[in-house]
Amino acid sequence: MTAVPRSCQRTACANPIPAALASEQLCLNHFLDEAFLRTDRALSRCREGRPMERADVEWLLADALAIVKNLEAGASEPNPEQRDRMLELLLILANLHEYVAQHSIHLNRPA
Repeated sequence: MTAVPRSCQRTACANPIPAALASEQLCLNHFLDEAFLRTDRALSRCREGRPMERADVEWLLADALAIVKNLEAGASEPNPEQRDRMLELLLILANLHEYVAQHSIHLNRPA
């Protein structure tokens, strides 16, 4: 997996930043931690019947794209634990998409 010449922005983390996460400034593990939190918050909003914010949907779509890029970049030398976490997150994002489609979840759009 190609990395940018910097380390993760998290304190005490010296892991390299994969090229697909350069804009995030996070290593893959920290990116996945944050993506799982964002997804969990979105699912909670849906279950509570609250509208999703447009920015949340954009984050989730960007997360899915970043995961796919990382899976592709690491295909020749996969880290099984990271690959499993990425696939789990993609499955959760797909389930969230299906939930939104089935329950007519509304988006809050800024005026």
